Amino acid sequence: MKKQELTYEQAIERLEKIASSLEQQQTSLDDLINNLQEAKKLLTFCKEKLKKTEMDVENILSEDGTR
Repeated sequence: MKKQELTYEQAIERLEKIASSLEQQQTSLDDLINNLQEAKKLLTFCKEKLKKTEMDVENILSEDGTR
């Protein structure tokens, strides 16, 4: 899935699946690095999405004169 097509909710869902497989030790040692790298990318994506959303909300509120 391309990053541009990924939604925040899809990223969180994938992170939950990765975490669950790690907790249940369903990940082979060979896949561990790949999963950790994917999780890191997903976390970065989610943080950026949240930061952008926060800035958008602040801009909307300040335009409205409520801030």
